[in-house]
Amino acid sequence: MDFALYGQLWRRRPVRNLLLVGMVARLPHSAAGVLLTLHVVQTLGLGYGAAGSVAALLTIGIALGAPWRGRRVDTVGLRVALIPSIVAEAVVWSIAPHLSYPGLLVAALVGGLFALPIFSVVRQSLGVLSTPAQRRTAFALDSIFTEITFMMGPALAALVAVQLSTVIGLTAVGVSAALAGLALMWFNPPTRSGQPGAAEVTDGEASDDSDPASCLESAGSAAPAEVAAGQADGASGLRRLLGRARGGLGWLTVAVAVILVVAAGAGMVLSGTDVSIVAVLRGQGQGEQLGIVFFAWCLASLIGGVIYGAMKRRIHPLVLLLLLAALTIPMGFATDVWSLAVLALPAGLLCAPTLSAASEAIAALVEESRRGEAMGWYGSALTAGTALGSPLTGVMIDAAGPWAGFAGIGVAGVILGAAGLAAQGVRRRRASTAPETNLG
Repeated sequence: MDFALYGQLWRRRPVRNLLLVGMVARLPHSAAGVLLTLHVVQTLGLGYGAAGSVAALLTIGIALGAPWRGRRVDTVGLRVALIPSIVAEAVVWSIAPHLSYPGLLVAALVGGLFALPIFSVVRQSLGVLSTPAQRRTAFALDSIFTEITFMMGPALAALVAVQLSTVIGLTAVGVSAALAGLALMWFNPPTRSGQPGAAEVTDGEASDDSDPASCLESAGSAAPAEVAAGQADGASGLRRLLGRARGGLGWLTVAVAVILVVAAGAGMVLSGTDVSIVAVLRGQGQGEQLGIVFFAWCLASLIGGVIYGAMKRRIHPLVLLLLLAALTIPMGFATDVWSLAVLALPAGLLCAPTLSAASEAIAALVEESRRGEAMGWYGSALTAGTALGSPLTGVMIDAAGPWAGFAGIGVAGVILGAAGLAAQGVRRRRASTAPETNLG
């Protein structure tokens, strides 16, 4: 990697401002997941299964709303497109903490539908603020800033929930998100080539844009930060599913389907780990120290992503998913916040590499003309896994205790990864014997 590119990008004021504004704008929703879980369990007095259902509806809302928000940015421009999100963020999250559980479920869905599309806007803008040669580095910088945000957000959420109340915390999320939207409107970064501030691309650079490697970074590395927020890039696959189904799914080979399963499995494991961390520390009376564990988890993910990106040898995503899930299981043996933080490191190291390898595989397996659609399906699979993992883990925690969250979701991920590898092995053996059969 050419580390000088980081300096070149950081010295560009529009890029620097976008990254800083994006980091601040992500902060409210990086705290929302923990606050919602604590609000349901601590304030409403319900179980972790109920808390997982709220998180699942928020995630589903984001998955359904992201395509619509993205289309609005394309058709009417960023400033106009952000107005509904700004109003909804302030109103929904100011009312939500005062509702009963059924009302909170509805509010979570509506809040997700109108969530500020900060992840997609930042990625879209970075794509036009940087040249094709700079794009991979630009998205890497964005991933670093995202992980930093999610090191701070859960810690602030736990502090506010314990020292003040979850009602104040959720209200603050809405107000802060609305203010972040106003800041983004004021900054108004370019979202298309040719707009003020967009990078000028020469013919030679434009030809490089079709390289699969650049498409890989466009998908982004979302774990665990963006997964935890339920806003992983690529949710626009729902739009493509409905609006472009007539184009056919000829690109959806068995190999691609396997990668989509990996994405769903990774989302399930990561969101389940998120809920389990909250349950373990709250059960030990250490809820205010959630930030320590999330900091360690996200930091390990950041380091793992950087290391994996520098490796010349690629590892199959199924192998990484199996290892990620297997290393999640020992987190259930934690006895306090520090042992949990240490046990989170091995699993954390594999978070970003698992999703990075999966998105890279999609880029390599699908032809360029259908790659955007395939990346959208990848994001939808990730979102679906995230929506499944939270309530599934919550049910296991309610039934057997906090340790069961890590064990159950880890075992499920191991079974999924092992089954995928076994199926791959059978498929390879059949492919190798097919010519001999034909000859006979």
